[in-house]
Amino acid sequence: MGRARASMDIDGLVKVIADADTDEILGVHMIGPRAADMIAEAVVAMEFRASAEDISRMSHAHPTYTEAMKEACLAATANRALHT
Repeated sequence: MGRARASMDIDGLVKVIADADTDEILGVHMIGPRAADMIAEAVVAMEFRASAEDISRMSHAHPTYTEAMKEACLAATANRALHT
């Protein structure tokens, strides 16, 4: 992620767990800088029963740490992450 590289905070992980049939987000793991700030997006997505595809299609500002959530959702939907 561009913001993480610019801040030299490149250690971390965001993993989205989605139902194989419905793609509904069941859980999210976040480790790294700004995880406490970014988890709110995952909580809202789960509250509204969003799919990983829903989140992956949303605009995420660049460069920001929250792009990692979009990337994790892309990875959860047919492994289509842009930045690995």
